[in-house]
Amino acid sequence: MNSISDTIRRLGIVPVIKIDDPDLAIPLAKALEAGGLPLAEVTFRTAAAAQAIRNIAAGCPQMTIGAGTVTTTEQVDVAVEAGASFMVSPGFNPKIVRYCIEKNVPIFPGTCTPGEMEQAMELGLDTVKFFPAEAAGGIAFLKAVGGPYPTLRFMPTGGIKPENIASYLSLKSVIACGGSWMVPSECIAAKDFETITGLTAEAVALVRRCREEGGTK
Repeated sequence: MNSISDTIRRLGIVPVIKIDDPDLAIPLAKALEAGGLPLAEVTFRTAAAAQAIRNIAAGCPQMTIGAGTVTTTEQVDVAVEAGASFMVSPGFNPKIVRYCIEKNVPIFPGTCTPGEMEQAMELGLDTVKFFPAEAAGGIAFLKAVGGPYPTLRFMPTGGIKPENIASYLSLKSVIACGGSWMVPSECIAAKDFETITGLTAEAVALVRRCREEGGTK
């Protein structure tokens, strides 16, 4: 998992994508790349997810593609076959985590309680998704669990936006934040990829400023 974690840590943001038309996947990926973010989590919230991943993998091989909202082992198989290199789940499902570990597929399961975090650590994971970040306690919660779990790293997702991402990235335990503000559904549907490139570039610049001000982690 190290190379995927390193890529995510280096970029600092994971664009969380919900796409309805797989034909828009490649231009969307190119818009992210043009903005300086060759990374995407394509969620299984639509029937187009697998084909979208497949299209990006074929058309933009330099992109690091993950599958999000993975809730079954069948989705893991479909995502891997399509070209996804890591999985993200909304909750902590031991069956899915063990399956990914057996298949040597990086997995970032969703956690929002100390119990779930301990289960993840017991299975050998060192990085988990913190979801839903803002609703589950946000910065204060992550600071609180940092004491008993000093080696665990987090990818907060849910309610992350330009106004609060700096606070999350200031924490040593946070490797990156997941967000969708740079890939708004209305822009994808309207094929307004220029706006997406601009929003992505702004997000990348914001992460850079945060790290320059706080010291690169």
